[in-house]
Amino acid sequence: MKEKGDNMQPIKVGLAGYGFSGQSFHRPLLSHLEEFHIEAVMSSNEEKVLNDMEGMNVVTSLEDLLQEDIELVVITTPNHLHYSMIKQSLLADKHVIVEKPFVTDSREGQELLALAKERGLHLSVFHNRRWDADFLTIQQLVKEGTLGPIYTYEAHFDRYRPAIKDRWKENKVEGAGVLYDLGSHLLDQALTLFGKPNWVQADVFPQRDPEKAEDYFLITLGYDVMRVQLYSRSIVLDPGPRYQVHGLKGSFVKHGMDRQEDDLKSGKNPVSEEWGIEDEENWGVLTTISGEEVTSEVIPSEKGDYTQFYLGVYGAVRENHPLPVDPEEALNVITIIEACKESAATGRVITLN
Repeated sequence: MKEKGDNMQPIKVGLAGYGFSGQSFHRPLLSHLEEFHIEAVMSSNEEKVLNDMEGMNVVTSLEDLLQEDIELVVITTPNHLHYSMIKQSLLADKHVIVEKPFVTDSREGQELLALAKERGLHLSVFHNRRWDADFLTIQQLVKEGTLGPIYTYEAHFDRYRPAIKDRWKENKVEGAGVLYDLGSHLLDQALTLFGKPNWVQADVFPQRDPEKAEDYFLITLGYDVMRVQLYSRSIVLDPGPRYQVHGLKGSFVKHGMDRQEDDLKSGKNPVSEEWGIEDEENWGVLTTISGEEVTSEVIPSEKGDYTQFYLGVYGAVRENHPLPVDPEEALNVITIIEACKESAATGRVITLN
């Protein structure tokens, strides 16, 4: 982060949507970073916005938001609105950040990438869990070759939610369900570590109520001899390990969830020194083998830091650095989600180009 007083020009932001992600993730991150200034918020609930941001300019439509003196639109609306709102914002010559998933149709995503390039604008997707403490720890272990060649990687996003809430994410509407919601996180992490797979096989369906959106998935990604398995389940009282990574030289097993989401919701400062430091009880265990000797040790987690996404956006807009999440990578996630849906519907393995 730049030091105060060095002629920094904060990026003027319009926040489109003030639901869970807008209120709990984007508003606190943007509000605490001096590189950004929220100029206006698009919301149908003015009182909710003003309770968090006294005196904020609240508008009720994207058209009105785009008329404000802003450079960057941050879109946090329901998934089925992403395509049209991204396109409208790009046509108004605004840079765009959109909450994951990028879009619900890969062809629309390709169109948007071409439009952003044509107009010389930055477009990125908030794949924040690249900066989870546990994922950063695994990424470092893989990069250093500590585990040797990886043979299996398993990641879970399990919850215990027997009751279904009456909200768009859990109803049968375009872009709803855990595959787009949580699957986009797990897929983005896997692709960040290992790149695109050779094939995909998936089981995706609504386990709690067949009339609602899917709430269960098991995805297998095939990479030559390596297999990646990604799970999300809604009826899991004891979730077990969140990550298991097994290689020729060792294994890494990790319990617990990154704390940043809970800390943001509780109002903690994301630019404080203690931010993103994981409790020792949630550190992972590394087991390695040398000759015939097997040893295990607890590995301190890397420091999680969602602010790195937005600091990367600032670097891209102001200094023409690479975006923290390349939109092509976000589009790859959507392509694989579509392959998962096809596999679940047909019972087939889907080969990727």
